[in-house]
Amino acid sequence: MSARRLQPAELAPRCDPASIEPVLAALGADAEAAEIVGQERARRAIEFGIAMRRDGHHLFVMGGPGTGKRSLVRRAIAAQSALDPRAPRQDWVYVHNFDAAHRPIALALPAGRGAQLRTDAAAFVDELRATIPAAFESEEYAAELERLNTDAKERAERGLLEINQDAQAQGLVMLRTPVGFTFAPRKGDEVMSPQDYEALPPDERARLEKAVGELQERLVRALRDTMRLRKEHAQRLRALNRSTTQLAVDHAAEEIRARYADLPPVAAWLEALHRAVVDKADAFRARDDAEAGAGAAQAAELARFEVNLLVDAGNRDGSPVIDADLPNLQNLVGRIDHIANFGMLVTDFRQIKPGHLHRANGGVLLIDALKLLTQPYAWATLKRALLCREIRIESMGEMIGMISTVQLEPQPIPLDVKVVLFGDRALCRLLQTADIEFDQLFRVVADLDDDLPRAGAVPVQLARALALQMRAKGLLPPDAGALARLIDHAARRSGDATKLTANVRTLLDVALEADHLARGAQRERLAAADIGAAVAARRDRAARADERLREAMLRDILAIPTAGTQVGQINGLAAYEAGGETFGAPSRITATTRLGEGQVVDIQRETRMGGPVHAKGVLILTSFLASRYSRLRPHAIAASLVFEQTYGMVEGDSASLAELVALLSSIGEVPIRQSLAMTGSVDQFGNVQAVGAVNEKLEGFFDLCAARGLDGTHGAVIPASTAAMLMLRADVVDAVAAGRFTIHAVQTVDDALEVLTGLPAGDAGTPDDATVNGRVAKRLHEFSRLERGEPRFVRRKLPQRGARGARPPQRGGR
Repeated sequence: MSARRLQPAELAPRCDPASIEPVLAALGADAEAAEIVGQERARRAIEFGIAMRRDGHHLFVMGGPGTGKRSLVRRAIAAQSALDPRAPRQDWVYVHNFDAAHRPIALALPAGRGAQLRTDAAAFVDELRATIPAAFESEEYAAELERLNTDAKERAERGLLEINQDAQAQGLVMLRTPVGFTFAPRKGDEVMSPQDYEALPPDERARLEKAVGELQERLVRALRDTMRLRKEHAQRLRALNRSTTQLAVDHAAEEIRARYADLPPVAAWLEALHRAVVDKADAFRARDDAEAGAGAAQAAELARFEVNLLVDAGNRDGSPVIDADLPNLQNLVGRIDHIANFGMLVTDFRQIKPGHLHRANGGVLLIDALKLLTQPYAWATLKRALLCREIRIESMGEMIGMISTVQLEPQPIPLDVKVVLFGDRALCRLLQTADIEFDQLFRVVADLDDDLPRAGAVPVQLARALALQMRAKGLLPPDAGALARLIDHAARRSGDATKLTANVRTLLDVALEADHLARGAQRERLAAADIGAAVAARRDRAARADERLREAMLRDILAIPTAGTQVGQINGLAAYEAGGETFGAPSRITATTRLGEGQVVDIQRETRMGGPVHAKGVLILTSFLASRYSRLRPHAIAASLVFEQTYGMVEGDSASLAELVALLSSIGEVPIRQSLAMTGSVDQFGNVQAVGAVNEKLEGFFDLCAARGLDGTHGAVIPASTAAMLMLRADVVDAVAAGRFTIHAVQTVDDALEVLTGLPAGDAGTPDDATVNGRVAKRLHEFSRLERGEPRFVRRKLPQRGARGARPPQRGGR
């Protein structure tokens, strides 16, 4: 028999506090940044991805939570910035487009000069609000305005005066009425009455009527000349206002243009600003406050001359590193706000707000992939920005057709950013499979390990990193025992005593709880007992289901026998998660056999309460059964396997070894010790294979046996390949050391049969009652003869039953 009992030293290799003492002694008083332990492969991938400047080499960093993904990326960014800094950062501003107001212009300026441009533009406008009204209130302007008005008035009245004189010479008078000018016959200095007019000779009346007609035509021409003169006068007034404004503006405009002469796009916009100010000088002149909305209208006109500082890079050093905590569409590419004005929604370039891409431009943008994918249109918008290398502000309402108002179309801003996505492996595989553009953009994938090797200097490095992070969080200083206990817990969390979990966040959470307990006890340092109490408290908070299950077992509501023997029944071991903790629980597995045609019925699968991996395990053990015992002929049995009293889904193949042993026990009618439980999977050759959560499974059965009373017969059978993974609780190790509980490691199904039945495994080719395999082979041989209907075998084995329709047994014979 190759099965062996595990010794207490093999069940929980502890970290020696003495190995941690030098770490604590080497920690200085100065604050240090904790290094990420291990993860060399991921570190190299991240460093390459950050340093690579080519298009499409963005990063996807995948790994479990708390493994230091973001810390690794930030360290790589800091190192790369020190070695090869990127181009100097730029400020970005949006300004009014005087040619097309709905298309604001984006201007790039060196870091710090965007804010200066905003200040200079505001100061320029404030200066003009003082100088332009002053220029229009000057004596020179008033005198020139008076001259123009007088000249226009004289020229307009000169033509009317000539017509009036000609009318008087012809015996007519020109009258001004509410509807215009008219002519009437004159008698002396007064208008001739109708009676006097009728008394005139016909020739005189004809002459007067002809004169009135000619004067009317001259009057029409004179009035037309007056309109032309007014137009000329308005042009002269505009020219006067323009020249006056030019004198007030030129000096200030030349001064601000000189400051930005080295930036042609900015200088061009300032030139357009200068022209717009000259053309719209009325916006700077005082208005009548009584006019409705006069102040608001003036403010709206002056707003065109402001500068919207979108990105201010002047107050930061180095490349920006932006963490997008809510990567929705608006937060990524920015938004355009609207203001309610007299029942309408209005907007302008000042309402353009930046997004994460604007702030991270020239640097690195960190995004949680799951959050990004759950935001409508965010993933598609990010891809489009990276492919086009520009930031185009878009409204979600406009994209889906919910807004029909006039929208701004801001000029896109060139994009130069490194995007780093964080997510798990399943999400990365989903994107690689379902999105053809993913590999085009995210060509660098960094995969962080979920655990670290518990070998060499890794445990000491992890202890040092934990001590530094605990100090950074302001926790009580740990002693060597506390750090060693954390290392042991790291091994336990990994599920393998030869590994350490890379989820440092969970270890720090334990340290935080231990710090709370230590401070409550008024201790000055964290001890191993504090860490142990915190671990136990965390597990206790999640143990409600575990306690209820154990109570049901102790009351025999769930029948899990832990004493005696039983044919075709075995205690399997299962694991489940609750509240972030893993618990183990025994499960009663039974098998029945009968005469049949070789089929093995998996009741869990038939009732759709078993998963595909579990079904695969049953098929494997069925293949093993046929291959070992019935190579030359089909075995004539029918069997059923079931997890008794299970009311949920059963998944995994870790019970396939227990199912096979129960099945062989039923076939060979060999009793199985109920004081032992088993876990492990089996292959088609009968080799026992490793399974997960072995620590929790063993402890689950141990707790049940301990509650009923350990008598030295209790124990468990596990695969030999999992022996090195054991990191059991101290009470389990103590019980093994005291001989009250045993753990057997087996390599083959024969090893398991010998431990569980107390009989030798034997040879499957020799049917006998002395071995387990012999009994199974003998029983299968009997089933086969029964299935073939051999007469002598039927009469000997079934003397009182006979067969329906068969002749009764006869004495004598051949």
